[in-house]
Amino acid sequence: MTFSPANIRSQTSQEDCSGPPPSEPTRPGLTHALLHRCNAATARSVAVALVLFFISYHGLVRVVYGTDSCDWLLARGEYHAEAWQPYGCMVHTYSVRDSRRCMRYLEFLGQRNRIAFVGDSRVRQLYAAFVGQFGETVPPPEGEDRHKDIAYEDAQLGLHVQFLWRPMADEKMRGDVIKWRDASSDQLPQLLVLGSATHAIKNLNGSELAVKVYERNVTRLGAVLDQLVGAGTRVLWTIQEPVFYDRLSEERRAITNQQIDLYNWAARRALSSTRVRLWESSRLVGSGRLSESRDGLHAGPRAQGHTVQILMNLYCNDRMNYNDGTCCNSGEPMTALQIVTFVGFGCCIAASAALAMLAWVRKRRQPRQRNAGREAATPQPPSQAKTLVTTLARLGVIMAYFFLCDRTTFFMKENRYFASLNFWLPLGYLVVLGLFFNEESRHANMLHRDQTDEWKGWMQLTILVYHMTAASKVLPIYMHIRVLVSSYLFLTGYGHFMLFWKTGQADLVRFFKVVFRMNMLTVTLCFCMNRPYQFYYFVPLVTFWYVMLYIMLVIPPRVTAKSSENNHIQYLYMVIKFVVFFSIIVILFMSEVFFEKIFVMRPWKALYVTEDDDIHQWWFRWQLDRFSVGYGMVFAFLYVLARRHLPLDDNSPGNLLSGNLALTAAFLSLAGLGVYSTFTFMCSSKPDCNRVHPYIVFIPILSFIVLRNMVGLLRTRYSSLFAWFGRISLELFIGQYHIWLAANTYGVLVLVPLYPVLNVLITTFIFVCVSLEVHNITNELAPVLVPSDWRLCVRNCVIFILILVPIGVHDGMF
Repeated sequence: MTFSPANIRSQTSQEDCSGPPPSEPTRPGLTHALLHRCNAATARSVAVALVLFFISYHGLVRVVYGTDSCDWLLARGEYHAEAWQPYGCMVHTYSVRDSRRCMRYLEFLGQRNRIAFVGDSRVRQLYAAFVGQFGETVPPPEGEDRHKDIAYEDAQLGLHVQFLWRPMADEKMRGDVIKWRDASSDQLPQLLVLGSATHAIKNLNGSELAVKVYERNVTRLGAVLDQLVGAGTRVLWTIQEPVFYDRLSEERRAITNQQIDLYNWAARRALSSTRVRLWESSRLVGSGRLSESRDGLHAGPRAQGHTVQILMNLYCNDRMNYNDGTCCNSGEPMTALQIVTFVGFGCCIAASAALAMLAWVRKRRQPRQRNAGREAATPQPPSQAKTLVTTLARLGVIMAYFFLCDRTTFFMKENRYFASLNFWLPLGYLVVLGLFFNEESRHANMLHRDQTDEWKGWMQLTILVYHMTAASKVLPIYMHIRVLVSSYLFLTGYGHFMLFWKTGQADLVRFFKVVFRMNMLTVTLCFCMNRPYQFYYFVPLVTFWYVMLYIMLVIPPRVTAKSSENNHIQYLYMVIKFVVFFSIIVILFMSEVFFEKIFVMRPWKALYVTEDDDIHQWWFRWQLDRFSVGYGMVFAFLYVLARRHLPLDDNSPGNLLSGNLALTAAFLSLAGLGVYSTFTFMCSSKPDCNRVHPYIVFIPILSFIVLRNMVGLLRTRYSSLFAWFGRISLELFIGQYHIWLAANTYGVLVLVPLYPVLNVLITTFIFVCVSLEVHNITNELAPVLVPSDWRLCVRNCVIFILILVPIGVHDGMF
């Protein structure tokens, strides 16, 4: 957006007559100067500077603190709502099924899942919770059984978990470690968790001498543990969490938090020179849920669950590759297609830099030519080849940023968590901003361009907030967002039908231009990010429905405003087309087997299946909004008929309805919105809601259209802020997957750790600037890659298909 000082001055001169007379020259003030610089070019420069700064910052962080996210998992974190969030990485919540699947997969790879817990009653409690993660229950020990060793084994999983009762860090504990060190490799534990302090504090009554003995023993133990780490065992020393002193029994009153801190520092000093990892986050987890401890010493159930999840993420993430488990995950390797794509972009960047250098040299020579009396050459407009190279170079830089954010572990990522305030507060801010930036439209007709852009804009912003805050867990919010997605498809059907009706434009070049604008960013991301086309589900959805709409409209007889003006039989042709259109949808929906046979046919199968070769995702998305585009076309058809044959005049800024008719329409529209909202609260589950949604989604959409357009004042004004976002809504929807959210939308990109609000503001600013730049790049590439000459257009299409052929052969499309 560009703010013009000239426009501001002209408005001020009309509203405020107290300023200096026109004859007096005035210097523009600081405000005008700032507004003059508040434009897209300045925002882009600021965004580039921010990206470079954060690349430098995170590079320095990795140099100082290391690159292993397992260290972040074990060292730091905090509670977000009810969930534990490690510093800088994401944790997957392992279910019993996930845990067993992990062990079975590792056993299939030839790894023996031997895990050992050594220590006091706190470690025994951790052992019991860990075994419970596999669906087994460890009964609480009683009497003498409290001081016995325990073991659990599952032959199917190749899993052997044992607990050794070693309450003191003494020679007995050291002897066990020596046995493992000297044992054969198949007897070594893959993971060893140790911890000891509270038993020594209780038995030795918290004496200072005991702390020194403890530190000496741990030092000797650490030397052996370091050798065990060298043999391939991952060793964790549990830093003790504090106690809830008021709930401690009399025999445990010597265990104070001061003593625990002394023992923790002793352990840190003793193990500082070894490769044993200090499990600091276990102390933080327990501290945050201290009030849930039943006896004041042992952690409550939720804290136990969080510590077990940390162990599972530590042990399994690098093999299982869950999208929401980036801690201890080394990331996926680059494919040959990604390498070739980035090499191509690199060549464009190098060529663009060379062209820029050549232009700079020529510019430097021009003053010399003028001084020598020679006229400088008139600058020529850039050729299509130069435009293509420079534009692809800009796109390549942007793709490199996408890759850095989401396909590497360079930037931090965190899990998403839902909180009502986090969802509703940003929406409130957006409403206030949208109302503030309102202005008069040049159009007065219903659903004019400014209004549809505004509609797309506030819908897209709402969807972004919905994704950022993980609000899909709340069923009513989820269903209202489904209405917004359906509304976008409704507008797709409405907009393309209206354009065809008015102009009759349905040539092949326009078809390719529309498909190119829809898919340019998505196809590029598929190449660069190693994601299937179906991953960006909305683009395949809107492209499919556009192709269906195009076929329906161009099949003879073509019905347009001009052809039907004096030939009303054409209305019947259009009705027949609608009947056939909806009949095809119903036939596909009635048989999921038939649907799958159609869409898994080669070569277009790759467009509709996920990376797991599953078409269920496409089926789910398709059937959920299967009528929305049709609703939009039918509404557009009825609208043009009403304008032609009924007293509906929306060319003037007056009210469309008046009197009792206006009151009735307003009441029915409000009732329609209320009925759908009531439905979202009444239905019991997402599957039940989704089954009904396609049949009633037109009710809230039509209700909103009536309320938005019935009154002339509302119809002729629009929010310029929302309309601006609406023009880049497609880029916003696709770009959020990688540079605003993270880990395939399961997490949030973190550029500013520990400051979540500031992080959201900065990542949002960069994200919006990048989306605008991609939008401009698409507009610049469109006339080059999809020229107006249909022969050149077909040629470029054939070239693109030839590029896809080897990719398709490699991926099994043919």
